[in-house]
Formats: sequence, structure tokens, C-alpha cells
Amino acid sequence: MSHTSGVRQARKQQTRQALLDAGLRLLEHQNLSSLGLRELTREVGVSPAAFYRHFPDMADLGVALVDEALGSLHTVIRAVLTETADADELIDRTVAITAAYVTEHRPHVRFIARERHGGVTAVRTAIAAELDRFADEVAAGLGAQPASEGWPADDLHVLAELYVDHMVMTAAAFLEAPPDDPAAHDRITHAARLRLRIISIGRLHWLDPAVRQAATRG
Repeated sequence: MSHTSGVRQARKQQTRQALLDAGLRLLEHQNLSSLGLRELTREVGVSPAAFYRHFPDMADLGVALVDEALGSLHTVIRAVLTETADADELIDRTVAITAAYVTEHRPHVRFIARERHGGVTAVRTAIAAELDRFADEVAAGLGAQPASEGWPADDLHVLAELYVDHMVMTAAAFLEAPPDDPAAHDRITHAARLRLRIISIGRLHWLDPAVRQAATRG
């Protein structure tokens, strides 16, 4: 690659990232479906035509924001599941990681929470796909643990979905809490740990015949 083409590529990447960053800022108080192209490009200082050199449409920008918001979490989740065997330690680390991620990435978490059920189909689909990937990874991690011995694969995946849904719910709760309110943070942390422990206790007894029969009848 020549020096000129390398500079050109770097500038193109900078403009693309500037569009993503501006989109995230402008989406703090509105949905993606209401964000206008001219509003976004004016924020960045480029022409509307320049936008299309980076994204086919606003929905594609939203999908890129989904990847930016959730992509890095896959490595973290796999590491937690691989390195942690004790149930209480796993619970504590999961809640701590969720809280830290919200603190460090509030705009991204706000975007995911709002657009998960928003009006842009491509973005809803992208978020659902990422959460499904999380569930697959969590199921694989749980399946490697001794406590999952004898579990049917379908049951294990449902358990993984419970954990993922809980993580999303907890992230939303941390997001809504005032950043400068330690008491609110502590209440959310306590409730999140309690819910995970209830799920964990249920997991330990899921293969008990009476529990299975009761669930089947239900």
C-alpha cells in the first residue's frame, strides 16, 4: 500500500468513526428511526453524500453501533466462564462486569436498551443475533462445568438464555440509576446477585425427578 493510499484509508476510517461517535451522541435523547441524515452529517461536518461512502443507510450505521457496543463482550464472557468454577464467584464476577461495562459504556448500553425493541428492523435483528451468540457461548461454558452433567442441550440453552436476559435486565437497571448514587448501585447489585443465586439453586435441582415432573406438568 502506498503512502498516499494509506493516508486516504486512514482518513476514511476516521470519518467513519466520527459518524458512529456523532450518531451515538445524537441518539442519547432519540431513537435511531428519528435521527435524520442531515442532522448527523452536520454534526460531523461532512456532506450527506459523504455518509454514503461509509454506510448504505442509517440502519447500517445502527448495525455497526450494535457491533461496537456488544462485540467486545464476547471475549470477556468466555473468559469468565472458562476461568471461574465456583458458582458464587461466577455470580459476583458477572454482576461486577455488567456494572463496570455500563459505567464505561453508558451511551452504547443506552443505545442497545432503546433499540432492542425499536423501530429499525435491521438493528433489532442485529441485537437479537448478538444476544443469541451470547446465549450459545454461555451454554457452551456452562456445559463444560460439572454441575451441568446430564443436562439435555436444549435445557442448557434455556438456562443460558436466562443468564443473558438477566445480564441485559441488570445492565438496564444500572443505566437508569443515577451515577452518583452508591446506595442505588448497591441495591441493584444485591438484587442481581440474589436473582442469579436463585437461578443457580434451581440449576442444581433441575434434574431431580420431582422437579422435572412438576415442570413438565406446568
